[in-house]
Parts: sequence; structure tokens; C-alpha cells
Amino acid sequence: MVGAGVLSLPYAMANLGWGPGVVILILSWIITLYTLWQMVEMHEMIPGKRFDRYHELGQQAFGEKLGLYIVVPQQLICEVGVDIVYMVTGGKSLEKVHKILCKDCKSIKTTYFIMIFASVHFVLSHLPNFNSISGVSLAAAVMSLSYSTIAWAASVHKGVQADVVYGYKAPSTSGTVFNFFTALGDVAFAYAGHNVVLEIQATIPSTPEKPSKRAMWRGVVVAYIVVALCYFPVALIGYYMFGNKVEDNILISLEKPEWLIVAANLFVVVHVIGSYQIYAMPVFDMIETLLVKKMHFRPSTTLRFIVRNLYVAFTMFVAITFPFFGGLLGFFGGFAFAPTTYFLPCIMWLAIYKPKKFSLSWCTNWICIILGLLLMILSPIGGLRNIIVQAKTYHFYS
Repeated sequence: MVGAGVLSLPYAMANLGWGPGVVILILSWIITLYTLWQMVEMHEMIPGKRFDRYHELGQQAFGEKLGLYIVVPQQLICEVGVDIVYMVTGGKSLEKVHKILCKDCKSIKTTYFIMIFASVHFVLSHLPNFNSISGVSLAAAVMSLSYSTIAWAASVHKGVQADVVYGYKAPSTSGTVFNFFTALGDVAFAYAGHNVVLEIQATIPSTPEKPSKRAMWRGVVVAYIVVALCYFPVALIGYYMFGNKVEDNILISLEKPEWLIVAANLFVVVHVIGSYQIYAMPVFDMIETLLVKKMHFRPSTTLRFIVRNLYVAFTMFVAITFPFFGGLLGFFGGFAFAPTTYFLPCIMWLAIYKPKKFSLSWCTNWICIILGLLLMILSPIGGLRNIIVQAKTYHFYS
């Protein structure tokens, strides 16, 4: 759950302001915990049958064909989007380590650092399944806790900056509004664990006496407590110390103590290596199933090798072309994560369980759907504008 999106939360706070920022952070935490609970419950809603993929749940709710058309594109955009952002994050963290450790060295292009990060995935992508990456996932979880703690602890150590300003950064009203929209997407991106939750629950054994949802829900509660302990201190302390001058990745704003900032950036690299694989696995599964079942390719090691390497190369190429961490987060956060995280589970719940009109369940789901739709419409607008503005002064492949 704790992704690299946590590093952009102080920047999101700078664009949201104290009041709206705190409200949106808390609301997102509550809504996404609720929708995650719905997914855990729906995983085995039919006795003896398990919905191990998001699209299978979609088919149950909307019908065989429509379910696929609604869910699969959303899931793909989401998972590919995360992997692109993680390519940028990994590359930029390696670049920061190089800058701190080798001040007198000749500067190396961001492009090359992203390529160095990608090289790991050309190997790791050939691991067979989720269980085989459990070691990488454990390392990633430890790392995410570590760099989140370092981010807010180092901010406290640095103290409130002398020229700190908490007003909105943009000089114009339109800029402020667009930045606000982008920040909504940044927050949505941080709560992006729903796309693989059913795949993860599928790995838990289940019997009528001990259904998988009990163990899964316990895991979710622990995860969300950890999420709160990571997200809120980073967002609030980071913004309090740096004000609106904070970078879109808090670790880039921090310079000292050098050894700690180097460690934090290396933790980020290890974390996004694991997270990249978790989001890539379902995509590999989808592409390989499509090629074998629909296009009648023979399942082979060669097919798997080509598909996975092409996918890694594609995400690397897009990351090299648009290495804008904040803009990408805002765009994908709203466009891809708002549906699958904030309101699709609610629509499925209404379609499957059909709660009574104006009952608590009915009202709660509709509130989540309306807020999620607003998020999906507004934040990609801000994110896209952010990318366009940054691209004006950016030299491609520099």
C-alpha cells in the first residue's frame, strides 16, 4: 500500500492548503479503506466461487462483455501508469544519490539513470508469480516504512525554513486551480493498492470455516494503520517545514544529513523495484492470456521472454520521454486510480447487493461515487497542464 506517492504528499499539501489538504487526506483514507473492505467481502460472495481478478468481479456485476470493457482498460491504465511513474521515481532517486555522493563528478543524464533502474526489471520480470516475489515485496515494505520515516524525521531535523510561505505557489488564479486539481490526483495516487488486492487475496487459502476474507481483512487493517503512520506525518511535517517551496518529491528538498538522505533514496529504489513487479504481474498475466487464448500463440518461454521484455522497454521509454514525477502522479492518480480505487467497487456493490434506496449503504456508496467521479474528471486536467507547462522548458532525453 505505501507507495512512492507518499513522497509527493507535502507538495500536494502545498497546492491544496492546510484546510482542504487535511480534509482530503483524511477523506481519502476513509473512502479507500471502505472500498477495499467491499472488495475483500465481494471476493467470495458466492459460496464455493472466488473472484481472483478485478475483471471477474466486473463481469459478475455488469455482465460478461460489459464487465470486461469497463474494468480491463481501467486496470491496464492503472498498472501501466504506476510502472511508468515508478521508472521515473527509481531513476530520479539514483540520480539524487549520485549527486550527493559525487559532487565533483560530471553530471549524468536522467535518461541514463532511468535506463539503469530499468535494467533490473529485464531480469526480475521473468519471475513466475506473486509468491515468487514475496521476498522482494517484504524488502519493499520495510523500505517504504524506512524512507517515509526518514522523510519526516529529516524534515524535523532541518527545521522550519527561514523564508517559509504557506500561501498558494502559482502567481495566477488559474494556475492555483490547476495545481489544486493536480494535487487531488497526487493524493489519489498515494492510495493505489486496490488494483491487485483480489490477486493477493487469491493466494490466501480459503475454507467455509476459515474464509480468506478474515485473514485478508486483518492484513488490510494493519496495512491502513501503517499507511496512516507513514502518510500523515510526511504530508503535514514536510509541508510545515518547507511551505510552498517543497519539491514534488520531498527527498529532493532534503540535503542533510547526507548519509541519511542517500539511504532514503536507496530505500526508495529498492521499494519501487518490488512495487513495479507487483503491478506488472497482472499485466503480464493479461497479455499472455490474450496472446495464447485469443490469438492462439503457443505458450512458450520465448513468448514470455519477448512479451515481458517489451513491456519493460515500453514503460522505460515513456518514463525517459516524460520524467515529470508530479505531473504524472496527478494525471494517472485521477485518470486511472480514482475509478478503480474510489468508486468502481461502490458501483459493483450497488449492482450486486442492491441495497434499499436511501439506506445507509446506498447513501454511502453514492457519496463515494460522486466524489470519485469529480476526482476522475478534475485531476487529469491539472496533471496534463502540469506536464505541458514543464515540457515547455524541458529538453527531451536530457
